[in-house]
Formats: sequence, structure tokens, C-alpha cells
Amino acid sequence: MIMKYFVHESAIVDEPADIGAGTKIWHFSHIQSGVKIGKDCVFGQNVNVGNNVNIGNNCKIQNNVTVYEGVTLEDYVFCGPSMVFTNILDPRCKYPQVGSKFYVKTLVQEGASLGANCTIVCGNTIGKSAMVGAGTVVTKDVPDFALVVGTPARIVGWVSEAGRKLEFDVDGSAYCEKSKQKYKLSNERVVEID
Repeated sequence: MIMKYFVHESAIVDEPADIGAGTKIWHFSHIQSGVKIGKDCVFGQNVNVGNNVNIGNNCKIQNNVTVYEGVTLEDYVFCGPSMVFTNILDPRCKYPQVGSKFYVKTLVQEGASLGANCTIVCGNTIGKSAMVGAGTVVTKDVPDFALVVGTPARIVGWVSEAGRKLEFDVDGSAYCEKSKQKYKLSNERVVEID
């Protein structure tokens, strides 16, 4: 059987795993059983993907990232180097919580970017095309198109689908030259408009 994806000889892929065409899994990475990975993804060096994780198409996960069970990445998600996911809210070695029934789910929606060394506390949703700055600690949901930084994360601006900072007119509209898309800011939320 010819594989339609690439796995470096030092990487490990446990069976069963469903990996899409064109995906590349690099040095010392580990893909655990029950994983579903879309097409054209790139997993850098020393990436660990936990059991039963779902990852969409065209995702890029940089070096030293672990995507724990309970985390779902939609299409076009970027995970920067050494960023951190969690899946337990109250970890205690004396009172172990092993198995998916204990895991608190995290969703990273389409096109979101998670900066280097940021931490995503479990139980939160990172909105569509949101951008989480390097070193940020996310403790609550991040809205679509929000640019968040700090500890804890706070909204400091808004970005387009292409990652460009949006500058809104007095009527609350903005345009991104790179994505050729219009946006509207209303009630502290940004939406794409026709």
C-alpha cells in the first residue's frame, strides 16, 4: 500500500490513524491511535497528538506542541512553537483523572492562529480567524477575528481572515486588502459582510 502522506523515519504513528493526503509528519513526532488528520497538514519536530484528536485540513503545528485528547482543530489552524493545550482543569496526582470522561473540551475554529508559547486553558473556544499573541494565556472564549494578548488574554484589536489588523470607520466597517473581505464591528463582535 502506498501512503499518500509523509512520515519521517523517527516519527511514530499508532494504528488506527486516519491521515489525509499530502500531510507531513516530521522528526520525533508521535501520532496516537484514533486520530483523524486532514489533508496537507504539517507537523513539526517533536509534536505529540493525543488519542482520538480531530485535526482539519491545512493545519500547521510547529515544533514541541502536544495536542491533547479533547482538543479539536478545524481547518487552517496554526499552532506556534511550544504553545500549550491542557485538558484537565484541576490536575492532582493524588486524585488522578485518567481517560476521556475527565477531559474538558477545547475547540479552535477555522483559520485561528495560536502564537509561540501561548497557553490555551481547556474548556474554551478560539473563534474563527482569531489571533492569540505569543506568550498569551487564554482563560475564556476568544471571539471570531479577535486579537488577544496578555495574561489573562484580553482583546487589543481585531484582525481579518488574512491576519491583517482591522481599522474600522465611524460606521464600524473595515476592509482588508489582502483577503478582499469587508468586516463590521458591532456589540464588541466582528463579522464578515458581503
